[in-house]
Amino acid sequence: MTSGSAPGALVLLVEDDAETRREVATFLGLHGFRVTVAWDATMALERWEAQRPDLVLLDLGLPDLDGSVVIRRIRRDAATPIVVLSARDREQAKVEALEQGADDFVTKPFGAAELLARLRAVLRRAAGPAADADGELRLGTLAMDVTRHEVTVEGRPVHLTPREFEVLKVLVAHAGRLVTHGRLLRAVWGTAYSDEAHYVHVYISQIRRKLAEADPAGRLHGLIAAEPGVGYRVRMPEAERS
Repeated sequence: MTSGSAPGALVLLVEDDAETRREVATFLGLHGFRVTVAWDATMALERWEAQRPDLVLLDLGLPDLDGSVVIRRIRRDAATPIVVLSARDREQAKVEALEQGADDFVTKPFGAAELLARLRAVLRRAAGPAADADGELRLGTLAMDVTRHEVTVEGRPVHLTPREFEVLKVLVAHAGRLVTHGRLLRAVWGTAYSDEAHYVHVYISQIRRKLAEADPAGRLHGLIAAEPGVGYRVRMPEAERS
């Protein structure tokens, strides 16, 4: 059952609370999304198999099975964006959902504008590769040439060490998405370092300092935002959020 007739992205909303389900479905419909709903994990997987939505908005506390079951099942054979919507505000719950394959995590109660921004961000990322045809990652005034391992801010070079470059590349390639400490460590240092979160803090601090030195106007201030105990998120520039 689908609500709304807008030709936008199809969102599978999995939420057992009827009032929340109705409010979120109505809100998304008003902003151009098509919405199909499910109120337990079994129904969610049936709808996902039958309709293959563009995005899954998933509550973790479902009446039949935990929402993590839905994440793992979808991730077995698809990269469909998954945004978790849950009242579980413990850091560990966020980490577990993200490690299992969720793309983002919005904690209840949430602001409508925040939810809309998160959904649009994950859909943009799913639309195609982050790098352009020349292998360059761009985010506002920041540019990364992944072939030459060069970083510039408004054309001014930023001298990063090879490890700093790799950390920034992972974050920029997932701009707008929360990247856990574990994922970042595995991508840059390897699996043996997956519990060494202090490595990330040190390198992020160095990267922030070097970017600030090349950005006297402060346009990149706050570019790398921390989610305490969970990871980091590179914020999308205003011009790229709309």
